[in-house]
Amino acid sequence: MNKAESERLGSCLEQHGYQRATAAEKAQLIVLNSCVVRQSAENRVIGRLNALKTLKKSCPDLKLAVTGCLVNSKTDELKKSFPFVDYFFKPGEYPPWLEDPKPGPILPRHPSTVTFVSIIQGCNNFCSYCIVPYRRGRERSRPLEAIVAEVKELVRHGTKEVVLLGQNVDSYGQDLPEKPQLSDLLGELNTVDGLVRIRFLTNHPKDMSLRLINKIACLDKICEEISLPVQSGSDDILKAMGRGYTAEHYRRLIEEIRSRVPGVALSTDVIVGFPYETEEQFQKTFDLISELKFDVVHVAAYSVRPGTTAAERFPDNVPLAVKRERLKRVEKLQEEIAAAINARLLGKTAEVLVEGKKKGRWWGRSRSGRLVFFDSSCNCLGRLVKIDIEKTSPWALQGSINTNRTD
Repeated sequence: MNKAESERLGSCLEQHGYQRATAAEKAQLIVLNSCVVRQSAENRVIGRLNALKTLKKSCPDLKLAVTGCLVNSKTDELKKSFPFVDYFFKPGEYPPWLEDPKPGPILPRHPSTVTFVSIIQGCNNFCSYCIVPYRRGRERSRPLEAIVAEVKELVRHGTKEVVLLGQNVDSYGQDLPEKPQLSDLLGELNTVDGLVRIRFLTNHPKDMSLRLINKIACLDKICEEISLPVQSGSDDILKAMGRGYTAEHYRRLIEEIRSRVPGVALSTDVIVGFPYETEEQFQKTFDLISELKFDVVHVAAYSVRPGTTAAERFPDNVPLAVKRERLKRVEKLQEEIAAAINARLLGKTAEVLVEGKKKGRWWGRSRSGRLVFFDSSCNCLGRLVKIDIEKTSPWALQGSINTNRTD
């Protein structure tokens, strides 16, 4: 989301006559877009601000602005803490010293084959470990028509795939007068000529509807890939996290998705070492991962985030060594699961949307989101190609282009 916002902020500035500087020392304006989901990230932002303070002393005409999740409603406190910053503005907004942006969608400066598109800001869930609702505020959806217009314009500039973004995309539209749902937006985007793929993230297990699952199953441009964070397999931990569902509810939802969307790739997020997490409670998470066999698992060790409910109510009482050991166990398990899932693709053919080159090899993603590398002397950027899979690993697939099956 920060990447998407930075791209559009750059475009907004260019519309008003700014040009990108080659180095910070040569800039007349520096905009710092901050991510502070974790305390360590906020510490890095503060460190960068202190470095820019030194630069500003040597360049008196330099203007410094800060946006992103560091900026909450308490801007007066921020101004006291960082008096050398000229402007603070909230994430998703535009610089206050500019006139209103020009009519029409503000696109990234250089729309790529795959482009991120924010559809909803903020979150109403207030999970006990999460700072997002306090920094990005309550949910604010963009009008459906504005999103569709932006995607059409992106496609006109070369985008082939859009990734719709939100802290909780399943809540999209509930704050708008017409009450459109994510499924309605997907239906509209599926009709956009020239757009070949649609993805979206992140979903919330308590809010994901059967209507949405059916849309994924029947609309041809929606990729068979779903991000559905579970966070824990223990009901007691889920309750302490404020997640609003049980492990059994999550299992039933996964079963429903797999029954309606054959071959779907599922990714999830897991936090280990949440306050008071016992070995037995961790084992429930481990067993759930082993049972459901996700394609991707993003695992993190719990860290205290000041300002959250968990930080105020619970001591960080799981030793760091235990957290690390549990994290490694999950990583090892998931590596084995992903290796087995990907091995089944050996000898198969995958449709890949080519996004660029890395170390001389073309790369892109299959509809299921798997990273695929291949060699070709042709310019494949932005093309859909058929790749015969010749080598697999837990992290990526490798193969060669099927010249008889290239779009």
